[in-house]
Amino acid sequence: MDVQPDPILLKAYKLLLLYAKATGTLVSVHDNNYQPLPEVYRDYIQTEKNTCFYCIKYMAPNKSGNSRDLVNTPCDEQHVNAIKEAHRFGGSYIYMCDVGFMFWTSPLYSEGSYVGSLLVTGFLGVDRREASEALSVMTSGKLSEEELRRHPEKYPLGESERIKALAELLLVLAESLSTGSEDYHEILKRRAEQQFDLSNQIEELKKQYPQEQLSPGYSLSKERQLLAAIRRGDNKMGRKILNELLAVLLFSNPDHFKFIQFRAIELVVLLSRANVTPGNSEEVLLETNNYYLGRIQEAKSIEELTDLLHLIVERIAGDIFSFKGIRHAAALRKAERYIWDHYTRRISLQEIADISGLSAPYFSTIFKEEMGENLSSYLNRLRVEKASCLLTETDLSLSEIAGSCGFEDQSWFSKIFKSYTGISPGKYRTQGGGRVSEISEDNFSVRYRSIIGK
Repeated sequence: MDVQPDPILLKAYKLLLLYAKATGTLVSVHDNNYQPLPEVYRDYIQTEKNTCFYCIKYMAPNKSGNSRDLVNTPCDEQHVNAIKEAHRFGGSYIYMCDVGFMFWTSPLYSEGSYVGSLLVTGFLGVDRREASEALSVMTSGKLSEEELRRHPEKYPLGESERIKALAELLLVLAESLSTGSEDYHEILKRRAEQQFDLSNQIEELKKQYPQEQLSPGYSLSKERQLLAAIRRGDNKMGRKILNELLAVLLFSNPDHFKFIQFRAIELVVLLSRANVTPGNSEEVLLETNNYYLGRIQEAKSIEELTDLLHLIVERIAGDIFSFKGIRHAAALRKAERYIWDHYTRRISLQEIADISGLSAPYFSTIFKEEMGENLSSYLNRLRVEKASCLLTETDLSLSEIAGSCGFEDQSWFSKIFKSYTGISPGKYRTQGGGRVSEISEDNFSVRYRSIIGK
């Protein structure tokens, strides 16, 4: 008994026919086993409209007229691999066959499960002479000169920008047809990008730590940097640091998913503490924290775990940096971003006030009221925190660290550093770190902190 294809695939083919008429392309639909639908096969594969017609005619071992003949064509593995790549990344995948025809494909999903793919061609990616030569080789010289000339002439040359636009349009069509999870394509693309970044960082760690050497230890200073990025709403830096932490965990603990999951839970608990703000009651925070922990415990793969952590970091950063209830939110946001971008040099109150759009005296007043400390103290603590990371993670001299963190000289650096940590920079480096008064855990005033009992 023949298995009926998913209704989405049949609907997809009807829409693809309109896509073909509008774009001048040739289209096909493949099922979840990467095979073309028989209905499509009869209308398309067996005719000279098909770019693969001569490959199938002269290279397939049998000519039964069954759609499964495509499995035996020279390019089948290439087509299947392309479809798999598009499914893996949740997006469009563009490639060129050995003859020189351009193809692009996008996946379809039903209730979050892969059900098939759309495959489109109809343009040449090489000149017609080169395509004729490749076709002659592919068919072992069985085509006449007339056929070798005529077949490539049926198809226009495709400029790269046009092919990219057509591939993007196909992806939009695939996303509109998919059901169940409206953003499933985006989820797959996001996870693929995360894994690509992680893989690159792990490769770098392999170079730094050959097999016979010890693996890098988990960096607590990286955790501090992650918290700092989250507190200032720097999602880009937060993602980068999170991936650095995850890369070390994956590199040092291969095939130990449960251990990595446990460390992820610890990290979520740590991050959730930074989310104690006036806009979040203890009940809301507890409920949110339990939700995050539950999702982490339910994760079944590194890809899912990584994605969850990135989403949690982004969500908490958004909550903290929203400045809910603060009267001068826009001015403070501009000022804080400017400070974080320029703390490595001397910056004045007037300079920062100008960026915020307020007068210097008024800015100084509202900064202390809303941030809970004066600007000078805020800058010093930020610089001390940055210096503490450089002391434990680099071989820079004390004078170099002082200069790179915005201190006027090494003497002033040592004095300020000791006032915040209780020990000198040299001793801090010797003992491998210590307690640093972290910068602005909630970005709210003392008045607001008193409301939540801090």
